[in-house]
Amino acid sequence: MKHFLQTLETQRWDDHRYYHQSRINQSLHLISAISFLVAYVLLFIDPALAAIVGWCVSMGTRQSGHFFFEPRGFDHVNRVSDEYKEAVKVGYNMQRKTVLLAVWAAMPVLLLLQPSLFGLIEPARSFDETWHDIGIAWLMLAVLGLTVRVVQLWVQQDLLTGIAWVVKIITDPFHDIAMYWRAPLALLRGELLDPMVHVRH
Repeated sequence: MKHFLQTLETQRWDDHRYYHQSRINQSLHLISAISFLVAYVLLFIDPALAAIVGWCVSMGTRQSGHFFFEPRGFDHVNRVSDEYKEAVKVGYNMQRKTVLLAVWAAMPVLLLLQPSLFGLIEPARSFDETWHDIGIAWLMLAVLGLTVRVVQLWVQQDLLTGIAWVVKIITDPFHDIAMYWRAPLALLRGELLDPMVHVRH
């Protein structure tokens, strides 16, 4: 258990120091975390709606922070290159995120072109049913995306790393709120980048 907790803490720390230097990104992660908690509750009420909220709001804000606002290039805080960070990223690096988001965007198109998914499901007969099918497809994609990465980490490193990563992902909303609730206040003061004094060597 001690080794698991250390692995989890290391993954959290590396994720923070390497990929959350922008105050805009941190603020978007705060919004994402709150909406993910809403999605968690919705899982027990309406799983399809939970997936729609999770992907369209939570993932939308979270990933836009990474793609558009997080600094790229040489990381002067950690004194490493962007290529190094992408190579050692435990979870989804930018390349893997791009593939995942492309599949996510393609799913509604596939369901509109093939409402029965080639005979696998009952075709939607209304707008509500179409959105329900899209939500369930996105929910399955989330489960598949987590499972595939855990298996990859198991093969590449060890099972403990994969389990620690999936626990990190599931609990990230709670951690992000605790970490980044001050980020919007820093933005209001005009601070675009976290000075990261707690990270610098």
